[in-house]
Amino acid sequence: MTGTSRISDNHIKARIQICSEAKLLFFIKKIKIMHIKFLGVTGSKYLLTSASAKILVDCGLFQGYNSVEESSALNQRHQPMVIIAASGMATGGRVLHHLKAFAPDPRNTILFAGYQAGGTRGAAMIAGVDAIKIHGEYVPVRAHVAQIDNLSAHADAGEILDWLGHFKSPPKHTFITHGEADAADALRKQIQEKLHWSCHVPDYFESAELT
Repeated sequence: MTGTSRISDNHIKARIQICSEAKLLFFIKKIKIMHIKFLGVTGSKYLLTSASAKILVDCGLFQGYNSVEESSALNQRHQPMVIIAASGMATGGRVLHHLKAFAPDPRNTILFAGYQAGGTRGAAMIAGVDAIKIHGEYVPVRAHVAQIDNLSAHADAGEILDWLGHFKSPPKHTFITHGEADAADALRKQIQEKLHWSCHVPDYFESAELT
């Protein structure tokens, strides 16, 4: 996982860059996180809260450029080029600025490399909508829209169960936070039936205590 996030209130400011699951677990252990809130369309965003800190973990929105300004400068170029940007379903990230700049031009191609969950801008564009709403404004989609179906980096249910089966001891509780509702619930049932673990698919904005 990669991502950099900042969240603040009147008393707390926290900035964290997540480079791997191991580092995320290290931070959780270090500050003794006690509360998690599930955010985001596909479960890629969490708010972790302890008595001393708040950390917003936003996964999968890392960009190769060091600044928003450098990324935005690509929109001013006119020569042929390929821009690879997140998020993959166009739910957030710098890809939105690129879509605003390039989606109206029929000379361009918007290529989705992977599955598009229902309700996302990516799914809408694959379905052939004439415009998408970005930052409160409708942007016409005149570019050619295409999809590559077989480049998903996600493991399937069998691979996940095989990986979980190698745990030396099961977690106290398992949350499934990624995937369509039916698929997530099907995986929950498999984990409960085959591994006999406590497992749950949290709703959007649901909270849980971590002990």
